[in-house]
Amino acid sequence: MNALQQDIAQLIIDSFYIEHLQATSISPEQPMFGLGMDSVDALELALALQNRYNLQIASDSRDARQHFATVASLATFTEAQQAACAS
Repeated sequence: MNALQQDIAQLIIDSFYIEHLQATSISPEQPMFGLGMDSVDALELALALQNRYNLQIASDSRDARQHFATVASLATFTEAQQAACAS
């Protein structure tokens, strides 16, 4: 797990008060909805990501569910958004 993936995993734990997990125990490929996350949780996570990484996440995007599928896919999306903002 790279640093961004670990940071996102910790953000998930902090956002959803999952005290029994550590960031390193969440596999980058584990489905996030398997962690008990629902659509409301996904919106909360999107807000936390926007605040932490200064991202713009369109809630009506058809790709949103794909981006939020796993920690790895969310990290890839975050990196792409940061690169686009830096350009």
